Amino acid sequence: MPAEMTEGREIGLRQSIPISSWADLTKAQARHTNTTRNWCRESLGKMGLKTTALRSLNAFPRAEEHLMQKTSSGAAVTILGLVLMVTLFVHELSYQLSTIVVHEMSVDLTREQKLPIVINMTFPALPCGALSLDSIDMSGKHEVDIDTNIWKIRINKDGYILGSEYVSDLVEGEHTSDIAKEEAAAKKAMEDAGHFHHDPLEGESHEHYHENKLFGDPQKVVKDIKKAIENHEGCRIFGVLDVERVAGNFHISMHGLSVYVAQQVYPSVSDVNVSHVIHDLSFGPKYPGLHNPLDDTVRILKDESGTFKYFLKIVPTEYSYLNGVVMPTNQFSVTEYFMSTKAYEQNWPAVYFVYDLSPIAVKVREERRHLGHFFTRICAVLGGTFAVTGMLDRWVYRLIEMIQHSSTRRGVMR
Repeated sequence: MPAEMTEGREIGLRQSIPISSWADLTKAQARHTNTTRNWCRESLGKMGLKTTALRSLNAFPRAEEHLMQKTSSGAAVTILGLVLMVTLFVHELSYQLSTIVVHEMSVDLTREQKLPIVINMTFPALPCGALSLDSIDMSGKHEVDIDTNIWKIRINKDGYILGSEYVSDLVEGEHTSDIAKEEAAAKKAMEDAGHFHHDPLEGESHEHYHENKLFGDPQKVVKDIKKAIENHEGCRIFGVLDVERVAGNFHISMHGLSVYVAQQVYPSVSDVNVSHVIHDLSFGPKYPGLHNPLDDTVRILKDESGTFKYFLKIVPTEYSYLNGVVMPTNQFSVTEYFMSTKAYEQNWPAVYFVYDLSPIAVKVREERRHLGHFFTRICAVLGGTFAVTGMLDRWVYRLIEMIQHSSTRRGVMR
C-alpha cells in the first residue's frame, strides 16, 4: 500500500478520535510493550538459571585440550587398566556361560518302581565257584545265588581274565545288551593283549554249573573250587540287580554252597578271605557332579578274616538337564562296619550292603544365570577398574613430581 494513503488514513483516524482518548491509547500500547519486554527478560533469566543449575550437576566436567597433560606414567597405568578390564571381562563372561545347579527337596512320591543296583566288585582271594550274590528285602522276597543280569569273571592272581559265566535263559529287564557288550569288549581287549586264557570249564553253560553247585556231585564241586584256590584265582562280579523299592540288603558270600561243600573247601571260617575292591556301586545312572562314596574302595585283609557291613541311606534324586530331559536316579550316603571272625564261630564271612530309602527326594536342575546380573557385574568391574586406575595414575604422577622437585632443589643448593 502506498505510504501516502497510509498517512492519510492515520491523519483521518487521529482527526476522528478525541485528543484525550488518543493519549490513553498510546499509554496502553506503551504499557503492553514494556510488560512483554519484561516477561521475555524474566523467562530468559529463568532459563539461564536452570541451565546453570543443570551444568552444576555434571559429573563429567570437560577440560580444554591445552589444559590436559599426557604423561608416560599415565599411559602405562592406562595399558595396565585395559589389560585388567579385558581379563575381568573374560572371567565374567565364562562365569555367565557356566551352568549353575540348583537343589530342591520334597517328599518322595515315587511308586511302583524297581530299584536298580549297579554292582562292579573284585574278590582277589575268592574263586567264582565259591561266591554267590543273595538279596532279601522287607517285602519278604529272598533270592539266593542270583544270576539274572549278573556276570562272574574268573581272574588269575595278576588280574587277567580266565573265563566267565552268565545265565542267558533267565535274563529279564533292559540291562542285558549293555552287560553283554561290556563282557564282549572286555574279552576282545584281553584277547588282543594276549591275556585271555581259555579254560575247559568255560564251555559249560552257567545253568549246568549252577545246578552242579547245589544238586550235582559235591565232590566235583569241591574239587573244582579247591583247584581254583590252588591256582590263586579270584572273581570279578558285576551287573545290575533290580529289587523292590523297599528296605533290604544284598550280600556276597558263600551262602550259595551247601554246608558240606563249604566245610570241605574251608575247614575253618577264619580261612575265608573276603578282601574286595568296589569299582562301582550305584543305584541308577550317574549325573554330572555325582560321586558315589564307595567307588574305588579297597578293603584288603592280610592276616585276619571277618564280615564287612555297609549301611546305605538311599536318597531318590531327579536330575533335570538344560534341554528339559529329566533323569531319575538315586544317591546315597554310607556308614562302614567291620566285624572280625574267630576260628570257633559258625558264621561265614561275607560282604553285606544294608540299604534303606529316605522319604525325602532331591530335585537337581541345571540353570543359566540371568543376563541382567551379567550386565550389573560388568558395569561394576569396569567402573571399579576405571576408578582404581585413575587413583593410581594420580598417585604415580604426584610421586614423580615429588621426586623431580626434590632433585631440582638439590641441584639449586649445589
